[in-house]
Amino acid sequence: MRYPILSLLLAALTLSGCAGQGHQASYIAQQADAPYTLASGDRLRVIVYGQDSLSNSYNVDGTGRISMPLIGFVEAQGMTVAQVERTIESRLRNGFLRDPKVAAEVISYRPFFILGEVTTAGQYPYISGMTVQNAIAVAGGFTPRAAKSTVDLTRVVRGQSLTASVPVTEKIRPGDTVTIRERFF
Repeated sequence: MRYPILSLLLAALTLSGCAGQGHQASYIAQQADAPYTLASGDRLRVIVYGQDSLSNSYNVDGTGRISMPLIGFVEAQGMTVAQVERTIESRLRNGFLRDPKVAAEVISYRPFFILGEVTTAGQYPYISGMTVQNAIAVAGGFTPRAAKSTVDLTRVVRGQSLTASVPVTEKIRPGDTVTIRERFF
């Protein structure tokens, strides 16, 4: 009597693990087209119209902020470029400029990482529109032992790290970690 119950419990746990993985994969795929949010390692060009001394390129530091003249640190972590523009305008409006107009753009994205069964694992610069397949090519291609049909993709979404098996055609985003597994045969 114990063995059938134990085997049913084991099967249920195994299937629930598979269901969660599929859910994460679909959630990661949805996030590929979500608005880009800034994080440490991104570089922004900020233009304050009519204020050449404030217009410059700024790095998002390890704490997720940029440091600007007059207004000091501006939170950028987890914000879109448009949200950062509005924050800078608001801070400049509070005692510094009458009607500031700010434009910002990402001039370089944080790198992505590729690990496992590739020729040269490591950190690489992100290029817009990149897929897992492109990332593998940048890292020198698969090793002879690589599992080539699916890879593990780890992405931070709303502060939470999610990992899922995805096809090599999946789009990646800045900051993603791609892990190529070893095949069994």
